[in-house]
Amino acid sequence: MKKLISLLSVLALSSLPPLAAADKAKDVPVSEAEKLVKEGRVLVLDVRTPDEFKAGHIQGAVNIDFNGKDFAAKVKALDTSKPVLVHCQGGGRSGRSLPVLEQLGFPAIYHMNEGFGEWEAAGKPVKK
Repeated sequence: MKKLISLLSVLALSSLPPLAAADKAKDVPVSEAEKLVKEGRVLVLDVRTPDEFKAGHIQGAVNIDFNGKDFAAKVKALDTSKPVLVHCQGGGRSGRSLPVLEQLGFPAIYHMNEGFGEWEAAGKPVKK
C-alpha cells in the first residue's frame, strides 16, 4: 500500500507543469536590487496596490497592481526588451507575477523577494 501511495504521489507531481519562471527569474536581496536600480539597468515594476505605492516607492518605479484588472495587458505595454526588477511588499504577489513576466519575454527578471518592506527597513531611498 505504501508503494502504491508513493507511486501515485510521484505520478501526480510529475504531471504538474514546471515552474514557468524557474529558469529566467532570479531572486535578489535588497542590496543587489539597489545596485541594479542605481545602474539604471532595469525597469522597476512595483506590483503593490496604488495606495501602497503612493505611501512610498522606489524612485522611477512603475506601479501595476498584480491583483488589478488586466495586469498582463498593462505589463505588456511596457518595454519588454529591458530587464525587469519586480517587487511587492513582502514577495508573495511579485513571486506570483513571475510566470507572467517570463511569458511576456523580458530578457532577465530580477525578483526582490524580500519586498519593499525590507527595502524600507534597510534605509534605502524611498520616493513619497
